[in-house]
Amino acid sequence: MARDKGTEWAFTGKYWDSKEKGTYYCAACGNPLFVSDTKFESGCGWPSFYQPVSKTSVIYTPDNSHGMQRTEVQCGRCKAHLGHVFDDGPPPTGLRYCINSVILDFEKAKDAEKKFNDNEK
Repeated sequence: MARDKGTEWAFTGKYWDSKEKGTYYCAACGNPLFVSDTKFESGCGWPSFYQPVSKTSVIYTPDNSHGMQRTEVQCGRCKAHLGHVFDDGPPPTGLRYCINSVILDFEKAKDAEKKFNDNEK
């Protein structure tokens, strides 16, 4: 799917409704892409974010397939197809990165309180 620019069915991916805190990475190469603090519920059925980790995390290419004009989002490192970006997102960017779960890996944020308590034992 990452190389043939496919899209998973809406509301079927493992991260579309995830509320866990952490970082999302490219499943193909491990590049950090998005943090959970920028994830929001868009109602589209795919994980949605309003900004990537950095300006170089993703690249943008025109996508005129399926009779539409869209902007494809690819991994900034390996160029795997991630999804598309639209200009109907929330502040502060006004963008909605609509990303396929299948190309994402996730690492939970470290629980600082648990770590502190474990060290106190």
